[in-house]
Amino acid sequence: VNCAGILAPGRTVSKKGPMNLDKFSKVLQVNVAGTFNVIRLSAHQMTRNEPNGKGDRGVIVNTASIAAFDGQIGQAAYAASKGAIASMTLPIARDLSSFGIRICTIAPGIFKTPMMAELTEEQCNALTANVPWPQRMGDPDEFAMMVQSVIENQMLNGETIRLDAALRMQPK
Repeated sequence: VNCAGILAPGRTVSKKGPMNLDKFSKVLQVNVAGTFNVIRLSAHQMTRNEPNGKGDRGVIVNTASIAAFDGQIGQAAYAASKGAIASMTLPIARDLSSFGIRICTIAPGIFKTPMMAELTEEQCNALTANVPWPQRMGDPDEFAMMVQSVIENQMLNGETIRLDAALRMQPK
């Protein structure tokens, strides 16, 4: 299970000038290249596994974000990185299919994570106010249940699954 993710908020152009390209690149390096690195190395090891009774040799679950689809103002780097993770899921599923290795990506909405713990209570309330139902942050065990479902359901392959309580992020 890949859960790489860092933020580097900043507008493309602000009163201070253009966004720092190194800042943008670091987000892509950690979130995209880091995720791909774990995929390629773990998949290589999985090719050596004996297939289970269904022919599976392994399952990889990546973490994107609903920001891949609903990126907010000042989050171009994060949205681009999570969009890249979602976009590479299907081609990698096709690459790994001959080995009996499956891959899916989960695109969570607002979840109780260390990254979210940095926000103030006011910021958290503002974010969850737009969540249709249930109107709260997701719990880590709900994310874990989705991972378990991906692992247990052999038909889940090459898919990006939104786990967001029907949230569609607003621009701000």
